[in-house]
Amino acid sequence: MKDIRSISPSTQICAVIGNPIAHSLSPAIHNAAFAELDLDFVYVACRVEDVKNALAGMRALNNFRGMSVTIPHKIEIMKYVDEIAEVDRSIGSINTVINEQGKLVGLGTDGPGALKSIVDAGVNTDGKSILMLGSGGAARAISFTLARNAKLGELSILDVSENMLQRLTADLRAGTDAFIKSELLTENSLAGAMEDADVIIHCTPVGMHPNKDASLIPAEFFKPEQVIFDIVYTPLETKLLTEAKSRGLKVISGVDMFINQAVLQFERFTGVDAPIEVMRRVVLEHLGP
Repeated sequence: MKDIRSISPSTQICAVIGNPIAHSLSPAIHNAAFAELDLDFVYVACRVEDVKNALAGMRALNNFRGMSVTIPHKIEIMKYVDEIAEVDRSIGSINTVINEQGKLVGLGTDGPGALKSIVDAGVNTDGKSILMLGSGGAARAISFTLARNAKLGELSILDVSENMLQRLTADLRAGTDAFIKSELLTENSLAGAMEDADVIIHCTPVGMHPNKDASLIPAEFFKPEQVIFDIVYTPLETKLLTEAKSRGLKVISGVDMFINQAVLQFERFTGVDAPIEVMRRVVLEHLGP
């Protein structure tokens, strides 16, 4: 956290809003990064119920530079910003607001954070078959980002929720040029999809507390050379990743996506490159055993 004695009228304010918000790691991550680069910024957490007036306050304060947005406000907040990229409108939620001299620009960093994690891992998705498990908010962000920014062979989506699955499938087909397949998630549909998948992206809560000993994918379904990306970041290594590693597969942790979405926010807030290793260290200190 910035030394309170150095906070001045020129200090740029950033905040995370949500309800609840006490659990957020964002203040620790961003303040450590600000301190590392000696930037005149401070980051706080705010429990917010009235999103409309929260953004009115942001607009009125010249030094309120940036806002991170978490549950339950990622959808509603879109109504109160001035500008949103087309891809984020298609996704239907945002997690970041930037105050550009009174103009509020909304954007999402979850999808780009996931794509950065894939690229940083050295995984080439060109022409590859991607299997996504889940069709909720994170899956929407990642699938639209991949469909718009990668030259996929095909994107297959499986989920137990028929309504969400159909909606995401229809939106992707309408809003991207990617070849989209979808099916209800069953043991048979999963087995068939795993046969053809090059990269598997797990976007459901399975593997999180209280189901830390669970995995959607039986280990015998893995194929050589597959890449397994689990967006769950607590625990640090899910059962899915442990079993994939034991089979010699390349894995990408949800911690990478979590850090990268914060890195992309930081760089929009400040206009400078983020100290990624400092941010990673803070996350691991808070999430580690």
